[in-house]
Amino acid sequence: MVASDARSLASRLAQLDDASLAHLLVLRHASASAPWSDAFDAADALLDPASIARTLVELPAHDADALDAALDAGSPLPAGAARDRLHERALVDDEGLPYSAVIAGRALVNRVAPDAADTEAALPSTDEHAAERAFAASAALADMLQATLIVPASRIGSGLLGAADRRRFVESGAVIDGLAADELIAIAERAGLLAVDERHWLVTRAGIEWMKGGTVDRWDAVARRLRDTLPPALRSPDGGWMPVAHWPGAYPFDPTWPARAALLRGQLERWAVLSPTGEPAGWARGFAAGGDADLAALQALLPPEVDRVYLQNDLTAIAPGPLAPHLDMRLRAMTRRESRAQASTYRFTAETLAEAFTAGETADTVREFLEALSLTGLPQPLAYEIERSASRHGAIRVGPDPTGQTVVTSDDGALLRAVAVDQSLRPLGLVAYGEGLATRSSPDTAFWLIADARYPVVAVDVEGNRRTLDRHRLAPEAAEKPDPRAAFAPLVARLRAAHDSDADAAWLGRELEQAARSRAILVVVVRLPDGSDREVTLEVTGLGGGRLRGRDRGADVERTLPISSIVSVRPV
Repeated sequence: MVASDARSLASRLAQLDDASLAHLLVLRHASASAPWSDAFDAADALLDPASIARTLVELPAHDADALDAALDAGSPLPAGAARDRLHERALVDDEGLPYSAVIAGRALVNRVAPDAADTEAALPSTDEHAAERAFAASAALADMLQATLIVPASRIGSGLLGAADRRRFVESGAVIDGLAADELIAIAERAGLLAVDERHWLVTRAGIEWMKGGTVDRWDAVARRLRDTLPPALRSPDGGWMPVAHWPGAYPFDPTWPARAALLRGQLERWAVLSPTGEPAGWARGFAAGGDADLAALQALLPPEVDRVYLQNDLTAIAPGPLAPHLDMRLRAMTRRESRAQASTYRFTAETLAEAFTAGETADTVREFLEALSLTGLPQPLAYEIERSASRHGAIRVGPDPTGQTVVTSDDGALLRAVAVDQSLRPLGLVAYGEGLATRSSPDTAFWLIADARYPVVAVDVEGNRRTLDRHRLAPEAAEKPDPRAAFAPLVARLRAAHDSDADAAWLGRELEQAARSRAILVVVVRLPDGSDREVTLEVTGLGGGRLRGRDRGADVERTLPISSIVSVRPV
């Protein structure tokens, strides 16, 4: 590192306002707990080759090209956006000349020369094929979110789905393979439909709302998030993205980037934003350029959604096309879906109806919903099953008594005795309590354990009135991200407090301290009482008490020089 570079950068750091200084430290990934005493310490750290190498990895191609050209020519960068961005990162000085330390930092990183994106291997995709892929991706992700509402999806250390959940999604028919499951999970997280909570993905409230939308609205909402979260180097000035062929070289100093670029492209292809050739469908060309997709054109290519089903005597419901999402969600809350296609089959069972009643439905609400949904009326076998399940449901009641104790009661003594001896309910520690049973567990915990054991249970309040419980575990609301600059406030304050208005004197003291520690040989310019200057070549041996001590290499004598008389120093 050249001393003049460090001095120049230290002076610049001292002149920045607090917000700009904190912003620079954020860009350079400095530690907010760095033990820097003053701007000179900060300059030394920012000009360390290892720090510069870490910064180079984040440079987009146009900035990397500009910096390499300036280093090769040994000349300043021309005025422009690239020079401004490199100056903002403290890689070039005020004149646009790269700091000498950048050469050492540049030597620590290799420029990646990835293969160009393959846009010719795949056959062109028609708009109809793209629309089919958009429909399939939206339906698959909705199925996965629905399943994740019931059982959160596990996340392993690599950030991918756990093997059991990948298998669960494949076996349920939501996706065709594990790669599709991983890509859709990543898409959902980028779109804000899923969020990580400890080691699981949970559906967010935004995910719940997304599931209620139609296919076109679902596709558009996710596609916008995928576009808006692309790394800056991939974005075009108009808000779209650069040609896919340029993506692998977008961050030429980052060895991990080509693989990341391939993942991003794969996600956009999975969501039918890009075709396998890297081009958008006709109805998405405006979207790729930063505008809006032609959603009407997309809608025209999709199978029309239906709002009616055929209810059968065999306790199934058949949708003659894609069922409107809000209807599909409610119907699936009281059935098991047996087939997935443009025409889907749903089956009613005593267990699925009991789950619906547990979630808050009643016989009347189920009948009203199905009668409005059905093209064939309500078949007698289904009406009977609804009544039978409803009459049985609620035979067991769980709730607090006036003392706050959780109690389990029933008018059916035999059923209550079965609960008392059920081994699957041992964690509740049920004991006799009056005419019922008592547990130290909370009413909600007791309710769900008994419900999972397939008993006809309802939750009640202290007065015996029924209450509805929502078992779905949603992701907690994301806290507003703090301004990363705020963490640097103490460090910035310390650097400010150490700043001396006489920057030249402060830097001189800095150089003398370093020379004394390393016993360096300096050319010291001393101002004599008559106002003239004299150069002394001094092997520095000590510093203290306002004086510099060392051996005069020319006269071979020990000298002690007042620091106040030293004008400047330079290495031999």
